[in-house]
Amino acid sequence: FHVPPGDVIIGGLFPIHESVNVTKRDDGTESISCDRFSTARLVQSLIMVHAVEEVNKNHELGNLTLGYSILDSCSDVTTALNNTLSFMKRNSEYSLDGAEQPSPPVLAVIGDYYSEISIAVTRQLNLEHIPQISYGATSGLLSDKVRFPSFMRTVPEDDHQAEAIIKILRKHQWNWVGVVTTDSDYGRYIADRLLQHATNNNICFAFTSVLPDVLSDKRLDEHIATTVKSITENTNVKVIVSFAKPYHMTKLFNCLLEDARGREKIWVASDIWSDSTDINLKQWNLSDIGTVFGTTLKSGNSTRFKQYLRNLDVNPDHQKNNTFLYNFLKEHQQDPRDTTTEVLMKKINPYAVLSIELAVRAIAKAVVDLCNNRDCKTSQRLEPGELRGALRNATFHMDGKNYMFDSRGDLNSGYDVILWRQTPTSDCGDTNELDQKSALSSQGEVISRCSESCKPGYRKKSAQGQPVCCYECEPCPVNYYSNTIDSTECHLCNITTEYSSNGSDKCHLKETVFLKWTDPYNCALLAFTALGALLTIVVGIIFLAHWNTPVVRASVGPICILLLFSLFCTFVSVILFGGKPNTKQCQARQVLFGLSFTLCVSCIMVKSFKIILAFEFDPSVKRVLKKLYQPYIIIAVCMAGQVVICALWLSLESPRPDWAPVENKEERLHFCNEISYVKFGVMLGYIGILALICFGVAFKGRKLPQCYNDAKFITFSMLIYFICWIIFGPVYVTVKGTYLPAVEMVVILISAYGILFCQFITKCYIILFKQEANTESAFRESLRNYSLSEIKNGDGNWVSSPGTHGGIENIAVDVEAPMPNSFFNNNQIIMK
Repeated sequence: FHVPPGDVIIGGLFPIHESVNVTKRDDGTESISCDRFSTARLVQSLIMVHAVEEVNKNHELGNLTLGYSILDSCSDVTTALNNTLSFMKRNSEYSLDGAEQPSPPVLAVIGDYYSEISIAVTRQLNLEHIPQISYGATSGLLSDKVRFPSFMRTVPEDDHQAEAIIKILRKHQWNWVGVVTTDSDYGRYIADRLLQHATNNNICFAFTSVLPDVLSDKRLDEHIATTVKSITENTNVKVIVSFAKPYHMTKLFNCLLEDARGREKIWVASDIWSDSTDINLKQWNLSDIGTVFGTTLKSGNSTRFKQYLRNLDVNPDHQKNNTFLYNFLKEHQQDPRDTTTEVLMKKINPYAVLSIELAVRAIAKAVVDLCNNRDCKTSQRLEPGELRGALRNATFHMDGKNYMFDSRGDLNSGYDVILWRQTPTSDCGDTNELDQKSALSSQGEVISRCSESCKPGYRKKSAQGQPVCCYECEPCPVNYYSNTIDSTECHLCNITTEYSSNGSDKCHLKETVFLKWTDPYNCALLAFTALGALLTIVVGIIFLAHWNTPVVRASVGPICILLLFSLFCTFVSVILFGGKPNTKQCQARQVLFGLSFTLCVSCIMVKSFKIILAFEFDPSVKRVLKKLYQPYIIIAVCMAGQVVICALWLSLESPRPDWAPVENKEERLHFCNEISYVKFGVMLGYIGILALICFGVAFKGRKLPQCYNDAKFITFSMLIYFICWIIFGPVYVTVKGTYLPAVEMVVILISAYGILFCQFITKCYIILFKQEANTESAFRESLRNYSLSEIKNGDGNWVSSPGTHGGIENIAVDVEAPMPNSFFNNNQIIMK
C-alpha cells in the first residue's frame, strides 16, 4: 500500500501472508496468489506506519517529511523479488490522480522478517545502493559486508541466539536434545552455529530434522511424519529445540500429539515462533504439548502503539490506501470497534515494536545528519548511496537510550526469555515475558540425557562408537576421586598425606602412625628399660657400699662405675625410640646409644686387658704391657673415634623425621629416617670392632682363677651382643613399619641386659649372699690353687701339673686384689 509521497520515501517489506498458492491456468501458465493472511504481520506493518507518522508529527526532519510504501513478500523469495522491483529507481514513477508524476526514489527499505528473503532482496537492492534494514532477519550470513554491503538490521545475529539456547541447556544439564529446523539460509546457519556451541559444551543432538522452508512444498507432510517418528522413538529426548516457522509448528504439533509418546515434552523455541500467536491446535492444549519457552528479540515499549491502535479509524472506506488493513477491516466491519481493536492488539509482538521503530529512527537520524547543511527538499535531493553511508555512522535515540550499528551493520539489542501459558481460549499462543531464572525454575527435574549422570566418585567413560553424551560411569580407582557430577576425570589424591577408596568423592587424611607411648609393646619395652636402669643404679649402690671388698676391687672398681654409668645411658637411649618423632629426638637417639655403648664396650675391653695383664708370667712381656696399659687413655681414644663418626653423621646427613607409606593405605608412617645407612653402619661397625677385640682378649683369659672369672662372662656377653646385632642388620634394612624402632629397642635391651647380668649380677650375688667368698683368704686360696695347677713348658705353653710343686719358679701375680703386694716365689706365697 502507498500514501501520498513525502520528501523521503521508505519502503517496507512485510510477510503479510505466510505462503503462496500456485495454480495453473487453462493456457498452461501459472498463477501465483498469496495465502494464509497473518494478522500479526499486518500489525507489524502498522508499527512502521505509526513510527513514520510520529517522526512527521514531531517535525524531527524539519521541513522534510517521511513517506512510505509497504509491500507484501508473502513469505516467498520470488514474490518478494518481484514486488521489490517497485522500490528500484527505474520504477520510481507511479500514477497519482490519473496523471504521471515523478516520484522521489525509495531511499531505504525496512524488512523483510525472514533471512531467506532478506538475503535475496538485499542483493537486488544493492544494484542501486539502496540500504535495507531488517527487523527480524537474524542469519549470520548477512553480517558479511563484502557479500551484503547494503544490509543492516536492528536485531542481533543468530550466533548470539544459539549461544543463549546453549546456556539454557547447560543450566539444566540437558545434553541429549532434538533439533527441528528449516531448509533455508536461516535454518541451516543457526543449526550449524548451535551445533558448534553444543560441541564445545558437550551437548549432543539425538536427531536433526530438516523441514522444507516453503510451506507449499509437497514433501512437507513426509518430513513432518519423519520428524514425528524421530521424536517418539527417542524416548530419552525430553527437550527439543526448534527453528521452524509457526505454521510448521502448528502442523507438527497436530501430528505429534496423536502419539502419547510425543506429548509433554519441553520445547525450546527460537525467536521465529517463540512469541507467535498463530499456532492453533485441533483438540489439544498447552498441557498436552508440555512446556514451551524460548528466546525472543528484545521487547520495546508498546504503550504508544497501543494508543495508536485504539485511535485507529476502523471504517474500511477510510483505509483504501492500505489494502491489507482495508481487507482486514472489511472482514471485521460487523464487529464492535473495541473488538476489532482488541484483535489487533492481541497480535502485537513486543520485539517488533522495538526493532521496527529503531529502523525508522535510524533512517530519520541519517536524513537529519545529511540535510543539516543542504536543501534536500528541492535542489539537492538525497541519493540511496548517501543514506547508506550515513546510516553506518548514525547514532539514534529511543526511550532514553542511544543506539548505533556496528561495523557489520548489526545492532545487538539482546533477548528476552518467554514462557508460554494456557489462555482461556482454545489456542495456546499467549506468552508470558519472564526473566530466565523465573521462566526455567519449574524445569529443574526434567532429565534429557543419553546416559544417567555420573555421581561424585565416578567419571564418564565414553561408550565405543557412541556420541560423547552417551557414556558409562566408571568408579574412580583407589587414591583417586571426583567431587562433581559428570566428572570427565578422576583427580589424584596427595598420596603422601591422603588416601581414597574405590569410587570416592573426596580424599581422606591418612592417620599418622608411629610407636606411641601407649602402645602395649612400647609399654612393655619401657618397663624393661626402667627395670634395667633401676638395676644398674642398684648395682652401682651395692658396689659403692662395698667398695673395698675383694669382689669390687677384683672387678677394677673405678672402671666398673664408669661401665655402670654407660649402661645407664644405654638404657636411657631406649626411651628415645618411642613416641612421635621429632628432629632432636631422631638425632639424639642413635648418637646417645652409639656413644654410651661405645663407652660400655671400651670399659669392658680395658677390664679384659687388666685381667690378662695381671696373669701374664713372662716378665719381659709384662713390662711392655704395663707401659702400654693406660686404661683411661684407651677409653678416651675409643670414645674419640665414635665421637668423630657421630659428628660427621650429624653434620653431613643428619637423621630427621620422615614419612613413609605402609601396607594399610589409610595410614602413613611417621618415623626417624637415618638418611645414611652407611654412616649408621659405620657407627655400629665401630662398636663391633671394639667388641671383637674385647671378645678375643677375654677368650684368651677364659681359664683364669675362679675369683678372676670376668673373662668368661665378658666372652659370653660379647657373644650375646654379636648374635643380636648380626640378626638386627638384615631385619632393620628390610622391615618397615610402626614397630621397626621396637626391633632396635629389643636388641639394645638384650645387649645391655647381657652385660649387666654377666658382669655384675653374679658379683652382687657373692657380695650379698656369699660373703665368705668375698674375703682376702678366699681370694688367696683361689690364687694358690690356680698357681699350683698351671706351669709352663719349655715352649712357653701352659701345662697342668696337679699335686706337685716342682719346677715352678718366679711366678708373680700383680692384680688389683685383696693382696696387692703378694707374689709367688719358689712355690711359696710371700707377703711383702
